[in-house]
Amino acid sequence: MKITIENTEQLVDVVVRGVSVPARLWVGETESGIKVQVLVTRIAVPLGDNQVQFQKELSETAAPTPADQSFPLRLIL
Repeated sequence: MKITIENTEQLVDVVVRGVSVPARLWVGETESGIKVQVLVTRIAVPLGDNQVQFQKELSETAAPTPADQSFPLRLIL
């Protein structure tokens, strides 16, 4: 499966084994058009790749829609 996602400006805290971990909400869809919400806690850019350009692109965020701002807790792993 492939998904295309776009970062938003919304930051959330996800509790993992009793520890609060910051995450950014990304929204997108699968190749077949199923809408998804992704909570990203870390992204690594390999050494030698253009990390400056990545940081610039990462700072370009969209405002999440009201539907994107809430998601059922059962979906959080």
